[in-house]
Amino acid sequence: MRQKPTVLAREIVASSRLFRIEELQLRFSNGAERTYERLVGRGSGYGAVMIVALEADGRVLLIEEYCGGTDSYELSLPKGLIEPGEDVLDAANRELKEEAGFGARRLEWLTELSLSPGYMSQKIQVVLARDLYPEQLPGDEPEPMRVERVDLHELSALVQHPQFSEGRALAALYLARDLLTQRGEFS
Repeated sequence: MRQKPTVLAREIVASSRLFRIEELQLRFSNGAERTYERLVGRGSGYGAVMIVALEADGRVLLIEEYCGGTDSYELSLPKGLIEPGEDVLDAANRELKEEAGFGARRLEWLTELSLSPGYMSQKIQVVLARDLYPEQLPGDEPEPMRVERVDLHELSALVQHPQFSEGRALAALYLARDLLTQRGEFS
């Protein structure tokens, strides 16, 4: 493994309610020095979770919500922050109930993904949820979320959907589909 650069200085150069921008002065092992900036979350620091909620017929639940970054309504997988002291699987089930109106009897951690590791420190835990049942919990969303279903066999068509653009969600869907296919649980 390569030697990580030495941090010469670290400073918060901008701050908002949700994020901080941290400037890092780095020296690499070859002597080169550079300044990097990265977004550092202000959140609880306990992470986040994204849920691939699979129905018995092979369809996955997507939620539609307003996204400030793109100033549009987007389809994605249910996701949210992990509360202090909360287990990843418990957080996944809670978020699924809050956002999609379903709970899951079977939950399985799949992987951890990052969005843009060159500029952001945040990571998200991906959980597969199966054996779904209706159950709604109140959440912190400003308006009800619409639930849409997509066939896990039709992921290439989903990429063409004008409201679907989140790379992490697409990666999670392909990962879940391929894993279940390899296990012989999905065909």
